[in-house]
Amino acid sequence: MQRKTTQQRKAAPSATTTAQVLRRFRIVFNAVRGHFKQIEKQVGLGGAQVWALSLVRDNPGIGVGKIAESMDVHQSTASNLVKALLRRELISLDRGVEDRRSVQLHILPAGMDVLRQIAGPFEGVLPMALGQLSDATLHRLDKDLEKLIQVLKADEQAGSIPLAEL
Repeated sequence: MQRKTTQQRKAAPSATTTAQVLRRFRIVFNAVRGHFKQIEKQVGLGGAQVWALSLVRDNPGIGVGKIAESMDVHQSTASNLVKALLRRELISLDRGVEDRRSVQLHILPAGMDVLRQIAGPFEGVLPMALGQLSDATLHRLDKDLEKLIQVLKADEQAGSIPLAEL
């Protein structure tokens, strides 16, 4: 049996620390999931759809690309969200006169009714909470999560999937 050096012992986290951090991740994930479940129960829409709907309300004439940018998701994801809102007749779509690929989205009265039923935050509780942290805290958190992602060998493409869809 090989003995661990002092350096190796210091590098390995204690079981208590590992369990504590895991518990904190569970608390965060459950808070996010609980918020989105509550929204879906209230209005029958997923959290990402509600966020997209609020962007259309707040930015009359917004396009799919701008929704994708605002939500930090892939354009195809934003397009799918818009299609779902169009099917439910919560928004309208006007095509550009010169470029038919260009679209302008507008909220309909039914969409306004949906948003009135929700206290918010429309973007979700995690972005709201992160927005309340200091720049120093966000920087430290970003660096630490980057290390965790590397250890997990996680697919960084997953970062463009809204939490409401996980």
